[in-house]
Amino acid sequence: MTKAEGAKALQQFADGFNKANRKLDPSVNASYESGALLAIDQAGVKAARGVRPQGNPNFTPLTFKDAHFTVPKQAGWPKYFVADAVSNRKNSRWYLVFSRDGIDAKWRAVYLATFAGNAAPQFKTDKDGFAEAVPADAASGLTVAPGKLSRRYADYLNTGKGDLFAPGRNTDGWRATRARDADQLGARIQWEDRPAAFPPAALRLKDGGALVFFSTLYHQQKTVSEGLTIKVPPSLQGIVQGSAKNTNKMTFTTVSGQAVEVPAKDAGGKVVVLNRIEAKTSAKAL
Repeated sequence: MTKAEGAKALQQFADGFNKANRKLDPSVNASYESGALLAIDQAGVKAARGVRPQGNPNFTPLTFKDAHFTVPKQAGWPKYFVADAVSNRKNSRWYLVFSRDGIDAKWRAVYLATFAGNAAPQFKTDKDGFAEAVPADAASGLTVAPGKLSRRYADYLNTGKGDLFAPGRNTDGWRATRARDADQLGARIQWEDRPAAFPPAALRLKDGGALVFFSTLYHQQKTVSEGLTIKVPPSLQGIVQGSAKNTNKMTFTTVSGQAVEVPAKDAGGKVVVLNRIEAKTSAKAL
């Protein structure tokens, strides 16, 4: 993967992103995204189309500047690299993981994250500037293998047990928010988190740990008292499956993508969730 290829992939992402969000056509997303990011962004476009079926001709195009590319040496497929660039969205630096499954395949974005101060942890690189891809299994040398993070995060969110994850907005803070919202006057919300099948991407850091991108699913069931009906907001009408009129029970599925810092096994410490993005991908009346 050359810098020119990386720049082309980043431009294709911006062009596709702008087309999908201007036309509000969810079929466009698959031309420049895959995996977890496709599920998240495509759901957003579907939801927006439910509000504006005519599209959004006044959509402000996404642009990038000051792009950098972190490319690991990898044998076999799939392969991935990270592009980071300053966007025109509040001058935030977007970190995009691109992946492809074969030499003739197109690079597509599979994860997106932003970081405080517009800076990710420092990647380890060799004398030629190549990064190190971290294996998804026990050979990773991390406190938890990247391939197990989805399951471990889902289990933690379900139970609150274990000390793998550091306290923060997206760990104990997220559990507290959900507990607060679970029981409301005349309504109850039940949650279940599950691991996702989308493969993670992991790059070695200078301190021996890794920056890992992975995804999870969670399901929400909302029930309101008999005689009441759930009001689906306009912002979610585009993802409703079937009719949601006059129902007091609905399920919602959400896909989330996390970027976490995982310490090396011999260093100890906890996994820190640095960024999390999500979107409701379906809503269904029961």
